[in-house]
Amino acid sequence: MIGITFNGTEYKVDSSLTILEAAKSIGVHIPTLCHLEGNHPQGACRVCVVEVAGANALVASCSTPVRDGMVIQTENRRVREARKTVVDLMLSEHVGDCRYCDRGDDCELQDLSNMLGLREPMYAGETPPSVFDLSTPALVRDTGKCIKCRRCVMVCNEVQNVGALFPQNRGFDTVIGPAFTRDLDTVACVQCGQCAAVCPVGAITEKSHIEQIHQALDNPEKTVVVQTAPAIRAALGECFGYEAGTLVTGKMVTALKLMGFDGVFDTNFTADLTILEEGSELLKRLKQTLVDGKPAALPQFSSCSPGWIKYAEYFHPDFLPNLSTCKSPQQMFGALAKSYYAQQIGVDPKDLVVVSVMPCTAKKFEAARPEMTQNGIPDVDYVLTTRELGQMIRSMGIDFRNLGDSAMDSPFGLSSGAADIFANTGGVMEAALRTVYEIVTGRDFPMDNLHVAPITGLEGIKEASVLITDPVDAWKFLDGVEVKVAVAHGLGNTEKVMELIRSGEKSWHFVEIMTCPGGCIGGGGQPRFTDDAKRRARIAAIYREDEGKPIRKSHKNPTIEAIYADYLKEPLGERSHHLLHTEYEKRSIV
Repeated sequence: MIGITFNGTEYKVDSSLTILEAAKSIGVHIPTLCHLEGNHPQGACRVCVVEVAGANALVASCSTPVRDGMVIQTENRRVREARKTVVDLMLSEHVGDCRYCDRGDDCELQDLSNMLGLREPMYAGETPPSVFDLSTPALVRDTGKCIKCRRCVMVCNEVQNVGALFPQNRGFDTVIGPAFTRDLDTVACVQCGQCAAVCPVGAITEKSHIEQIHQALDNPEKTVVVQTAPAIRAALGECFGYEAGTLVTGKMVTALKLMGFDGVFDTNFTADLTILEEGSELLKRLKQTLVDGKPAALPQFSSCSPGWIKYAEYFHPDFLPNLSTCKSPQQMFGALAKSYYAQQIGVDPKDLVVVSVMPCTAKKFEAARPEMTQNGIPDVDYVLTTRELGQMIRSMGIDFRNLGDSAMDSPFGLSSGAADIFANTGGVMEAALRTVYEIVTGRDFPMDNLHVAPITGLEGIKEASVLITDPVDAWKFLDGVEVKVAVAHGLGNTEKVMELIRSGEKSWHFVEIMTCPGGCIGGGGQPRFTDDAKRRARIAAIYREDEGKPIRKSHKNPTIEAIYADYLKEPLGERSHHLLHTEYEKRSIV
């Protein structure tokens, strides 16, 4: 610890911090538009400048380390005027009309302008041309709104390891985008939306389905149902002023019913279904390898996260046989809704509209995949992000904070706590272990409160192992086998996992991959701005939801048992294979 002075007051701070980090640690606010917590400082926006005694010029607080005895001013006249100049120069190039921008009430540049008291432009001149990129199913780019902060570049290259976005040219002519200023659909973009999640303005946003959904709700010939992913209930409240991690499940259901949906269901139901199918698939692969002498593709990778699927198609096509053939819970729900449920209510599948509310922009891409159709009818028609749902609720005049609680509708409304934790990194793996262990041994999973501590938390790569002892007769071949599992979140960590497998350094049986940092609770469609504090708060809320449920294992869900008895018959059976499973192929860059 060292002594420094902020604005005339002395403090003790950690000597390893930058000025920006030290200020945050003691509650002193310094604005910034380019900094991303946990990543190396860029010093690109110059909004975070401060005055340090003895320095000839103002310094960027995000990239300047503290030193003992440092005297810092964060809010004197010189600093404020410098920030105003920097922001005004940004505004002079910013082609944006706040009246029509979907970030009008969620714009960091506008907030900063208001904080600095900017009321009229100091600088006027040439503005860069606006190029609209509508090429992908999930994301929209408007280069005219870009302030060149480079957050999207950092998250795409350093966090997600995708490399779809780069700064090009110099000075005024700088453009942030794919190589050669091409459209996103011509490069290896996985549609994860982390760029949209960190963009401080409206330069990258999700492609909205709101108008199409309004049209479907207004069409008397259509039956419109909605499914909500587990991560939504721990984050939607942030759109209405609640603290991160506030569970708003019941209010969310009430709001969706007031919006006019004919059925409000839970993606958790098909998360439970996924565990039965995916767990059975893992056991089948283990039997083929250990008993039949026909080595199956191991480790088996989870297949719930569409950004990860596309990443594998682009960068690791040789591992595609290792992907579970299970569709994601979103797509399983759509397939069942347009077969089993449509039959139950007597509606032609082409007149049933399935809407998803997801924390993920890549789910929009997933719903549009040609593999996700039956007889030319898409499993899922439209996808809303958490942010879009919040926008729709507000636009329809619904007073969310004063709503009462409602329950999900049948038959897809009941789910286990294991399904809830699909929202968190490590959750799919834990849910699978709860069920597979009990199927194999006939005993409860041997962990306190059913949580598997080694695979919880925000460490990038996590591992666990489970020794199988005294299994039931059908699984005797697993007696004494140590089942090894791994979990990774964020595609940068995923790349490290792939390297460990390729080198032979690690040999796992099952690997859970989630595209976004923290898992779905940190998805590209969640309320901005998602930092580690919000990730932890949302994760804690999801664990509370799980722990408060009477049923905490997927195979104990009675509605899952019923749908197998009445319709699917058995995991990996003929009907399950047709509706709930798929395969993927190598994807080439155009």
